[in-house]
Amino acid sequence: MDKGKVAPITLGAQDGQTISVVGGNYRVLVSGQQTGGEFATIEMLIPAGGGPAPHAHAHFHETFYVVEGEVEVKSEAGTYIAKKGAYVVIPKGGIIHKFQNKTDKIANLLCTVVPAGLEAMFLAMGKPTEAGTFLPPPPIDPEGIKRMTAMAAEYVQTLYPPDFLGYVIALLPDDFLQVF
Repeated sequence: MDKGKVAPITLGAQDGQTISVVGGNYRVLVSGQQTGGEFATIEMLIPAGGGPAPHAHAHFHETFYVVEGEVEVKSEAGTYIAKKGAYVVIPKGGIIHKFQNKTDKIANLLCTVVPAGLEAMFLAMGKPTEAGTFLPPPPIDPEGIKRMTAMAAEYVQTLYPPDFLGYVIALLPDDFLQVF
């Protein structure tokens, strides 16, 4: 191979570290360290009822491809049920959003962020676990919320209370979603 060319990055189906993040299992398939910060891709296994609290990040794009299952994606712009084969893009700019698995089956998502960085937060925030072993989410008490909020801020993200989007959407005029 010519010097200056970069070799392909490969990862087997069971390779890589699995970490538990807010009750889901995340496996970093390619990190910013491997791509010079250009992008990162994370496989996410989200159990029934699982998913992150409402959050926003203004400095990177986040995409989800639903490999199996389905998730409800809620944002300031409305709600979308993303089923197997769906693709969701959360653009730069800081729209508040969240996703939740409202089914009784595990949802499998591929998440890509451009530029990389989100995967570093997951690695810092999560706990290593065996593939297929789901740890309970951390307690949602004042100390846990304070710790998670501070860690998210280190990675230029803002967390919001679990019911935040319900409140924001309820305040929008009835015809707001017709604009989109």
